[in-house]
Amino acid sequence: MTNKHEKVEQNVGWFFIVTILAISIGGLVEITPLFFQKETTQPVDNLRPYTALEMEGRDIYIREGCNTCHSQMIRPFRAETERYGHYSVAGEHVWEHPFLWGSKRTGPDLARVGGRYSDDWHRAHLINPRDVVPESNMPGFPWLEENTLDGELIADKMEVFNMLTKNRSHKDADGNPIPLYSAEDIKNAKAAVKGKTEMEALIAYLQSLGHALK
Repeated sequence: MTNKHEKVEQNVGWFFIVTILAISIGGLVEITPLFFQKETTQPVDNLRPYTALEMEGRDIYIREGCNTCHSQMIRPFRAETERYGHYSVAGEHVWEHPFLWGSKRTGPDLARVGGRYSDDWHRAHLINPRDVVPESNMPGFPWLEENTLDGELIADKMEVFNMLTKNRSHKDADGNPIPLYSAEDIKNAKAAVKGKTEMEALIAYLQSLGHALK
């Protein structure tokens, strides 16, 4: 006697269709509720948007591939929280585009590195990591000290972030979303970064990490 499931298992086409259907239903059941939970869609209370200089630093962080060796997601395990601090929560990342959680730790997690070291420490570390961490295998980035920012695109970046986070920002008294960046912020953005070095921008970004939850 042939079982009904054997008909599916012996037919490649039906097996493929049923498998995709099962995965789709399971995925929807797991993911859909997250779109309606405040904890995953609204920023934590102390979260603030990046300044113009921090945003430029974030782009340098991505450009130099820092996120391929450093994660920014602390898992809720004692070994992680004792070393890095409070575990990561979704409300810290609702304004991130793209997310920089990472999946590999060649170097330590940086989710809460902000304020842990001085600007001078970061500068020395980025120029030649072994000056401050002798066992480090991280490459140096001395050119960041020489390259300067022109700020030509920073206003456009801020406007894009306003658009992407329109429904996930803080709300005013009437429940209307407050843009991450005001018209004045965008107007003054270029002047805030022009002439600054890429090193200053990257350090500003690193010092901003984890400010909402320590």
